[in-house]
Amino acid sequence: MVSQEQRRRQLAREKFLRQQQRRTSARRKSRVRNSVIASVLGVVVIGSVALYTTGVLKGNDDKSNASADVTPSASPSSKAPDPCAKPAAGSVKELNWKKEPALTIDKSAKYTMKLATTCGDIGVALKTDAAPHTVNSFNFLAGQGFFDHTKCHRLTTNGIYVLQCGDPTGTGSGGPGYTIPDENLKDKSLKDNVYPAGTIAMANTGQAHTGGSQFFLVYQDSQLPPSYTPFGTIDAAGLKVLKKIAAAGESTGAGDGAPNATVVINKATVTKS
Repeated sequence: MVSQEQRRRQLAREKFLRQQQRRTSARRKSRVRNSVIASVLGVVVIGSVALYTTGVLKGNDDKSNASADVTPSASPSSKAPDPCAKPAAGSVKELNWKKEPALTIDKSAKYTMKLATTCGDIGVALKTDAAPHTVNSFNFLAGQGFFDHTKCHRLTTNGIYVLQCGDPTGTGSGGPGYTIPDENLKDKSLKDNVYPAGTIAMANTGQAHTGGSQFFLVYQDSQLPPSYTPFGTIDAAGLKVLKKIAAAGESTGAGDGAPNATVVINKATVTKS
């Protein structure tokens, strides 16, 4: 016969075992839940980087630096040899205007732009009729020497494939002091929200009509919303120069940073033909 005291102890032991089983089960569920949360957070972080990459083309008097945040786990890539020459002698001019320049270009004429860079010449056929304000602004700024000796401060090699230039401060936050309207956002070249390789387009702050002097050169088809004025087409020689710059990589190893190549616009010229 089991005594009352033995029965009481047996019931207490069984209760204790049930409690232990419940605690073990709860801890197991907690670990699974935390693992799922960690996985979701990982997706959110990756998604945030992807979203930032698709909206990277900021600048022109936007006071926040346009460089992407780098996750602590990102390690810089080993630098390839610099494929570019030393910059020409000279310094960036500190120029600033309060208003967009008066429209003086001939909208029926053809204009071309040449960016003589340390990595080679980049020729651009400008879309004068479709983007007259943009072409007029570049004609004005180039004539003032605004772009001369400026660094191309940003290269993206993941998600979108562009080189960003046109900031005299080299930080991603500089501009000419004025803004120009968005133009040509329904250009026939922009199909399925893709800016094709060979496109030159305006950067902006993420808001409408906030373009200034910063622009980006597309060296490989890039998925982007049609929010950036496409105002020219890069020639074949210029596209080769861009691919050479891209091949040298960027500074963070995360796909978005300063180009490893020494990319400086020695001189920018706009010519009517």
